[in-house]
Amino acid sequence: MTLARYALPLLAALAAPAAALGQAKQPPKDKPPAKEPPATDPATMKVAKGFKVELLYSVPKNEQGSWVSMCTDPKGRLIVCDQYGGLYRVTPPPVGTTEGTKVEPIPAKIGQAQGLLWAFDALYVVVNGKDSGLYKVTSSKTDDTLDTVELLRALEGGGGEHGPHAVMLHPDGKRLTVVCGNQTKLTKFDTTKVPPVWGEDHLLPRVPDGNGFMKGVMGPGGAMYNVSPDGKSWELFSVGFRNQYDAAYNKAGDLFTYDADMEWDFNTPWYRPTRVCLVTSGSEFGWRNGAGKYPAYYVDNLPPVVNIGPGSPTGVTFGYGAKFPQKYQDAFFICDWSYGKLYAVHLKPSGSGYAADLEEFVTGTPLPLTDLVINPVDGAMYFAIGGRKTKSGLYRVTADGTAKDAPAPAGDPAATAAREVRLGLEKLHAKVGPEAVEAAWKELGSADRFIRFAARVAIEQQDAKLWADKALAETDPAKAIPAVLALARVSAPCPEHTKDKKVAGDPALRGKLLDALGRIDFAKLSDEQKTDLARTYQVVLNRFGQPTESERKAWLAKYAPAFPTGSRFADAELLQVFVFLQDEATAAKGMKLLKESPTQEEQLEYVRALRMLKAGWTPELRRDYFLWFVRAENYKGGSSFANFLKLIKADAVATLTDAEKTAFKEVLTATAKTTKLPEEAPRPFVKAYKVADLEGAVEKVKAGRDFERGRKLFATGKCFACHRFDNEGGSNGPDLTGVAGRFSARDLLESIVDPSKEVSDQYAAVEIRTTDERIVSGRIVNLSSDNVMVNTDMMNPGSTVTVDRKQIESMKPSKVSMMPAGLIDTFDEAEVLDLLAYVLSRGDRNSAMFKK
Repeated sequence: MTLARYALPLLAALAAPAAALGQAKQPPKDKPPAKEPPATDPATMKVAKGFKVELLYSVPKNEQGSWVSMCTDPKGRLIVCDQYGGLYRVTPPPVGTTEGTKVEPIPAKIGQAQGLLWAFDALYVVVNGKDSGLYKVTSSKTDDTLDTVELLRALEGGGGEHGPHAVMLHPDGKRLTVVCGNQTKLTKFDTTKVPPVWGEDHLLPRVPDGNGFMKGVMGPGGAMYNVSPDGKSWELFSVGFRNQYDAAYNKAGDLFTYDADMEWDFNTPWYRPTRVCLVTSGSEFGWRNGAGKYPAYYVDNLPPVVNIGPGSPTGVTFGYGAKFPQKYQDAFFICDWSYGKLYAVHLKPSGSGYAADLEEFVTGTPLPLTDLVINPVDGAMYFAIGGRKTKSGLYRVTADGTAKDAPAPAGDPAATAAREVRLGLEKLHAKVGPEAVEAAWKELGSADRFIRFAARVAIEQQDAKLWADKALAETDPAKAIPAVLALARVSAPCPEHTKDKKVAGDPALRGKLLDALGRIDFAKLSDEQKTDLARTYQVVLNRFGQPTESERKAWLAKYAPAFPTGSRFADAELLQVFVFLQDEATAAKGMKLLKESPTQEEQLEYVRALRMLKAGWTPELRRDYFLWFVRAENYKGGSSFANFLKLIKADAVATLTDAEKTAFKEVLTATAKTTKLPEEAPRPFVKAYKVADLEGAVEKVKAGRDFERGRKLFATGKCFACHRFDNEGGSNGPDLTGVAGRFSARDLLESIVDPSKEVSDQYAAVEIRTTDERIVSGRIVNLSSDNVMVNTDMMNPGSTVTVDRKQIESMKPSKVSMMPAGLIDTFDEAEVLDLLAYVLSRGDRNSAMFKK
């Protein structure tokens, strides 16, 4: 479960024996319990216009614990579970009154549930604890008394917060869907939509988590299964999640989830924000331990529908059945525990998948949301707060009659047709035969990423004898790249997944695969295709091992003249291949990339790859490489950041000979305290800008701008420290990748020049005054029992202050943005315009803004 933002350091201190299953907790007999404060007052929450929130029940923590999961039964009652205790049945009062909520314990000896579902005349319970698994709870008397517990399938890996989670009804009405986090070991499955050929597929050794979290745990990570009602038949449907707590189907039958980030990775290139994912048949979302997480652009995993940012995903649901305006009935509601946000995600068809607009539906401080449901009997939404022994409460959300509904969007025939193509391919995700190969091959080079992924999965599910020669002979680059990738995956296991950790691929096939890729005209590929090609080379060489000397020379002869390409992600992936092949020219090229990189994330990408390079170093290049670690001591990141740097440096030092270690002793032992590095001259002050100074020039943003300078200025202005853009940067501020669709150049200018004029609720700070006369300003990022953790500096994810909730005298929204003013006061007008153009370009250097 993703309730903990900084889970490991806190778990040991907070761990306590769980209450006996099915038994309510009792206060110590020798000491009366302290009076509990009530759950968060709805009056302090911000609620979407046209809706109201009511507190129905403030849960007595010492008696009924802290509620984390919830479902409805056929009578419209709620069934809830304490994270460390038993189940309760809740009868809410009629809509229109908040009095009379009835809570009664359920006698069944089961608890610690993180998934509840009423289906097939029974209560299904997913336990995450000592006895993790999928259970079925029924009544021995065929009445309301739930007292009989049946274990359907034990699941390994529970007890922490990344174990088994949710259970829901499949759209076919005949099966269940079960959600498991990445500490749950794959259970035995009878069938699989995911080709069982996954691997780590890191060409260079992976850097494990800097703090050792889940070190040694192999992919594929969190998984989703389709399960028969009796729990006997299991189908693996999707893999590669970090810690998706819940999931839900839309009316069309598509599955969505809200996956967790790893906050310890902040400000590294492998950080992936919390994100909403369309979970398609056979999909892979690329979770791997430590620095091994697949970036969203990797061809062998799928991207999210939308990035949310830092947070702790918990319950999700669609609004179907709610007495809400249609827009909200169709919304995908997602809970963020850490930041107290209940979002309404408004999905819209885009190609064969979806795009999304994000709306804050209910926000509060603190509001540790755990789960939510739509009650089909009264048409209201119910949500709970709690978890990690925090104060729990039950709330109801209803429409107050003033909300105006938006007209239903017109259907998109192109999107409908694209989705039908994807669904047709997904029907081939099993052993079918030659007709499946023929049908899938037609779509293997589709411009739609979800379609071509579904096509490759369909091909990988068929006997390779039916299509291996076809893959090797393919001349269309758009098809040849995924075809070779598929053949490499099904023909050899990933070494890290073999018993002896040795390459098992046939060298003869490696030569054929390299020849097939070598026929592709690299110069004619798009940046995306170049990146896909580089990734495919990584998988081939990882699974088939070092090429022969002739193969190595042929590869270097083809790609060395084209490298660097100027494409940020293609260069990052190609560099790994050059390092693997120990190309002597790579040290100079890689260090040039490093020196010119404007962001610490991009620099880390190159430093990580170069750590394994032994060939081609000059003393000057070596010295510059290790001096980077001195410079990086001032970089900021998540909890694992400093230790990631230590691990990377240790690997680099291990490539040195004893003589080199002696020669470079001074730089190897240098620190920021002992070494004075050359400093860049400070930029001269230009002007304390006001919007009026520049609004007359914003029309010049439309064309003739400089993309590369805009990107470098985005870094110079410290924008990357907080904001994510085009798959890089921090996440303490809003993701700006899609800002062009929501803001004009003037709007963007105003938000930079005067950040406190209008502060986003999602990123607003609070001002806390304590009884000991402290004032703490920042964003609440974590809760633990009575402790509130506050981030006080957006540019430093590790800058947190802990406040005891019992000592809080007042807490109110801050009127001052955490984004500092004056960030562009050292830019001249042309530079400001280049910066604006870059942000409005969505990262597309071919945008009209950059045409002269």
